[in-house]
Amino acid sequence: MSLIDDLLNGRMKLHELERHLPADEAVRVRREFIERVSGASLRHIANYSIDMERASARNIENPVGVIQIPLGVAGPLKINGEHADGSYYVPLATSEGALVASVNRGCSVITASGGATVRVTGDCMTRAPVIKTGSVAEALELRKWMQDNIEALREEAESTTRHGKLLKIDPIIVVGSYVYPRFVYSTGDSMGMNMVTIATEKALELLTEKTGAHVIALSGNACVDKKPSALNLVEGRGKSLVAEVTVPGETVERVLKATPESIAEVNTAKNLVGSAAAGNMGFNAHYANIIGAVFLATGQDEAHIVEGSLGVTLAEERDGDLYFSVSLPDVPLATVGGGTGLETASECLDIMGVRGSGKVHEFAEIVGGAVLAGELSLMGALAAGHLARAHRDLGRG
Repeated sequence: MSLIDDLLNGRMKLHELERHLPADEAVRVRREFIERVSGASLRHIANYSIDMERASARNIENPVGVIQIPLGVAGPLKINGEHADGSYYVPLATSEGALVASVNRGCSVITASGGATVRVTGDCMTRAPVIKTGSVAEALELRKWMQDNIEALREEAESTTRHGKLLKIDPIIVVGSYVYPRFVYSTGDSMGMNMVTIATEKALELLTEKTGAHVIALSGNACVDKKPSALNLVEGRGKSLVAEVTVPGETVERVLKATPESIAEVNTAKNLVGSAAAGNMGFNAHYANIIGAVFLATGQDEAHIVEGSLGVTLAEERDGDLYFSVSLPDVPLATVGGGTGLETASECLDIMGVRGSGKVHEFAEIVGGAVLAGELSLMGALAAGHLARAHRDLGRG
């Protein structure tokens, strides 16, 4: 009797295959089982070069193969940052025709204008549990206890990690008898979500021992993880970035086929007024496009793309030139750990020279510059009336 028959008859579960087979063989059997029950042919999913044994241990459960997303590069993109200083090619994984071409055009405009000035303005990762007390008076007492005992909580939290540092617990939100303390950490080159979760759990052990408080859940959604949030927009999460460029008026007209005044007008009407009218928290054209393409290429947590979509684009005519900037308060990313260790992700990080320890701020500044390039190009296309033509020519083949 074959293992596939055991799966079909319910004598074995999918996750048990690795107990009997090497990783790649378990993947093959699991994939053949899915082909049997679904009637689908998975010959493309079956082709991969990554180390599936390593991926199965760290990145995926019940693997059947891989998916493939087309990968392009945009650049060169000149960055004038504190950590990234030079010209870079940026890998972008996407199936949206015209996206790479658009970012590439933005890169050429920025580079011709002397480069993008990019800064990391904040760097933190958060975890916010929810704690239940008996009354608002008890909730306020608990908040004061946490404020008075921050050093003891810090010692407990930091005992779980070599790289994480508890920066503060703020805000500590009180809603009726519920308390939502936001533990804020620095996490080095790691994105740090698992790190801060473990650290916060350890700190809460001390809190419950000393106060008797009842922790309802380790995450109470005030973190705020993987959701659009006004709190993250204001306080920041992950890497907070600002990128700017001043584009000479002649370059705006020659390359973008628009004027500084027209781009500024479109930005105000669309990204500022239009976003406000719609109740958006992203006052921008398409940060998520570039964040998503970079994240998929480099092994970031793709659910954090929603956080990277937050931010504000500014465009102003200044003495005949175009001042253009993007502010991204919430970009969780890493150069070590998680999916960055997958072979394709590591290669994409290598394209930019940012794989490994000590590189995360350089990577962040490149990402900020890439978002600036994509945003500038799209706003130019809208101002020139070229958006539909670009998608017709490049997105439909």
